[in-house]
Amino acid sequence: MRSRALILGGVLFTSLLYVLWDADLFAPGRAARGIRNFGIFVGDMLPPVAEGELLATLGRALWETVQMAWAGTLLGAGLALPLAVLAAHNLAPWWVSRPVRALLAAIRTIPSLLWAVFMVVIVGLGPLAGILALAAYTTGYLGKLFYEAMEAVDAETLDAARATGASALQVARHAALPDAGNALLSQSIFAFEYNVRASSILGLVGAGGIGFYLLRFIELFEYQKLATSLILLFLLVILVDGVSRLVRRRFLGAR
Repeated sequence: MRSRALILGGVLFTSLLYVLWDADLFAPGRAARGIRNFGIFVGDMLPPVAEGELLATLGRALWETVQMAWAGTLLGAGLALPLAVLAAHNLAPWWVSRPVRALLAAIRTIPSLLWAVFMVVIVGLGPLAGILALAAYTTGYLGKLFYEAMEAVDAETLDAARATGASALQVARHAALPDAGNALLSQSIFAFEYNVRASSILGLVGAGGIGFYLLRFIELFEYQKLATSLILLFLLVILVDGVSRLVRRRFLGAR
């Protein structure tokens, strides 16, 4: 076991070095130039701007970002749950579960940013496009996590429910979902945390949120305002992480 672990570690480390070399990380002077350019960029961002009007504008954009993440997560989780029931091998026949799994995989294949482009084309610019983009990606992402959690339910629990004459829907409702409930809630909370971060990027393609201002400040070389935006976004992420931790303690008993 130890020899295999050493061999595996050596293979992984060697492959990492090869990929970094192929990406020109070790090109002469490249690292030095990158560090120097990054220092200039950071210097241009200091000090951050603390104007009242700017903070109010960014505050509204951050609130819009949270709203997009919240609505997108709820819509995505609501769509993912029934699809996950149909995709779980222990709850649905193979001729149902395999096509549904293929559908969820196809949804996950498209990144959230590309979903945002599609939704901007369909519904136009604004937060609605961001909400629908997050809902679409969350459906594929949570759908996979949900059906894996349901497949981890003890088979004896499901067999006991079937022995009572319960239908497939009743088995899922009264046996699989309660048993996997903690995992489903935890995964949904994590999806919301992820969507808060993702929604800040969707604005780059016109889907609302603070991403619109991030792109605008970069294009106009207003790096001090960009620094202010990033600081506020960082504080928002810390706040969301804290609230998520409290929710987990309340409903999941996490320590």
